[in-house]
Amino acid sequence: MNIRAAEEESAQEIHIPADIDWEMLDKSKFFFLGAALFSGVSATLYPVVLVKTRQQVAQAQISGIRTAFSIVKHEGFRALYRGFGTSLMGTIPARALYMAALEVTKSSVGSATVNFGIPEPTASAIANAVAGLSAAMAAQLVWTPVDVVSQRLMVQGTHPSCSSPCRYVNGIDAFRKIVKTDGPKGLYRGFGISILTYAPSNAMWWASYSVAQRLVWGGIACYFRKKDDESNDNGNSSSSSNNNNTIRPDSKTVMAVQGVSAAMAGGVSALITMPLDTIKTRLQVLDGEENGRRGPTIGQTVRNLIKEGGWLACYRGLGPRWASMSMSATTMITTYEFLKRLSAKNQESLV
Repeated sequence: MNIRAAEEESAQEIHIPADIDWEMLDKSKFFFLGAALFSGVSATLYPVVLVKTRQQVAQAQISGIRTAFSIVKHEGFRALYRGFGTSLMGTIPARALYMAALEVTKSSVGSATVNFGIPEPTASAIANAVAGLSAAMAAQLVWTPVDVVSQRLMVQGTHPSCSSPCRYVNGIDAFRKIVKTDGPKGLYRGFGISILTYAPSNAMWWASYSVAQRLVWGGIACYFRKKDDESNDNGNSSSSSNNNNTIRPDSKTVMAVQGVSAAMAGGVSALITMPLDTIKTRLQVLDGEENGRRGPTIGQTVRNLIKEGGWLACYRGLGPRWASMSMSATTMITTYEFLKRLSAKNQESLV
C-alpha cells in the first residue's frame, strides 16, 4: 500500500507493506492464532476493565487507583480477575465473529467505494467505518450475554461499590440465576444501548484509525523532507529516500505508527462514548434481582446518575476506560496486524 502523505507539503511517497484482505488469509490459521493471541491480550487488560466497572456502579466518585488498591486490600489480588473465565469463554467466539465480519465488510465496501470513483483515502475511511459498525453489531449477539454475566461477577464482593444483593458462585451459577429471575431476555439486558455504544464507537474508532494513520505518516514524510533539505543544504545526498523520493520504513516503524494511531483513535472514542457505556453498565448490573422486581429503564438510570453526581457522573470510570481503550487499541491493532501477516497464504506478496 502506498500512502502519499502531506501531499500539499511534500513530494515524498511512503511505501509500506501491502494491506491484507479477507481473500488473502488462511482462515483456519487466522481464527486459531487469533483466539490464542487475543486471549492473552484480554487477560492483561481485564483488571482495568473490572476497576472501570466498579467505578461505574459506585454511588460515589472514587478514583481508579483508590478503587484498585481497595479491591486488592479487602478482597485479594484474585478479585481483579473475578469473572474472567466467563468473559474469556464468551470472548473467543465473539472475537472470531467480530474479525470475520470486519474483514469481509472492509474488503467488500472498500472495493465498492473505489469502483464508485471515491478517492482512496476517503474510501479507506468509509470502508473502515462501515466494517467497524457491522462487526460490532454482529459481535454484540455474543458479547452482551457475556457482559451481563461477567459484570455481575465483577461487582460482587466486600468492596463498598458492590451493590448487587444476589450472590453468585461462578459464571454458570450467575447464568442460571439471571435466567430464573428475568428469563432469557435478562441475558440481553442493555442490548439496545450496547449497540448504541459499541456500533458507533467501533465505526468512529476504525475511521479515526484510518485518518490518524495518514496524519502520522504525513508527519513522518514532513520530517524526512526537512531532513533531506538539511542534507542537501550541507551538500550530502539523502539517505532516507531513493531516487524516486520513496521512503520505505521498516516493520518496527510500521508497527509503531499503527500503535500510535490506534491509541489516538481509542482515546477519542472513549471520551465520546463514555456516558453511553456508563448507562449500559448500570442497566446490566443494577437490576431488580430482589423479589423479581423489574430493572431500571434508561431514563431512570440517567436520572439516578444525575442525582448522584450531576452530568459528570456519566463520566465515572473515564480514566480507566480511556487507559483501557487506548492500551487495548494499541495492543489489539498491533496484535491484529501481526496476526494477519502470520495468517497470510502467500507471505512473499506482503513485501
